[in-house]
Amino acid sequence: MKKYFITGLLIWVPLSITFTVLAWIVNTLDGWIMPWLPEHLHPKTFLGFDIPGLGVALGIFILFATGVIGANVLGQKIVRSWESLLARIPVVKSLYYSIKQVSDTLFSDSGKAFSKALLVQYPREGIWTVAFLTGTPGEDITQRLGGDYLNIYVPTTPNPTSGFFLMLPSKDVVELDMSVDEALKYIISMGVVAPPSRAPESSILILD
Repeated sequence: MKKYFITGLLIWVPLSITFTVLAWIVNTLDGWIMPWLPEHLHPKTFLGFDIPGLGVALGIFILFATGVIGANVLGQKIVRSWESLLARIPVVKSLYYSIKQVSDTLFSDSGKAFSKALLVQYPREGIWTVAFLTGTPGEDITQRLGGDYLNIYVPTTPNPTSGFFLMLPSKDVVELDMSVDEALKYIISMGVVAPPSRAPESSILILD
């Protein structure tokens, strides 16, 4: 009976959490976007009932339309004008540009954020953990440190969105033969979901 009970848990717990998260996302977006629609455009007005997920569809459409507008010359001028306006507001300027730099790094096609899964010794020598490559230090830091250093992000478990930013010598960093997705699953599961076995190819990381 214990075996069957645990098997049932293993089936229902992931499903329940997945649907709960999806329902939260749908309800949140509906709550944000639907109030902006005129009353006569609400499905309940002409259908008599609400359509769950309509806010998600509208949100995706808004993002796509914004991308289309922002990709052309006129849209880029509008964005630059908007950013120059924000740059005149002291507190907003610091907050906006800090977030923009992070988002540009994470979502840019040419960005190097989380491009490689690594193995580093942290928090002390002899203790190893999985980390991610986020880039290289700036020129000022590189000149002061001397040698080849890498920017490393060490995530916490089971929540990888918080963690520690480190600058380590490249000789102390080992590149793993696993994808970023596999490494994230390994971290979130607290080591329970191990990546598939491969031939060992780990080595000292050398940046391209």
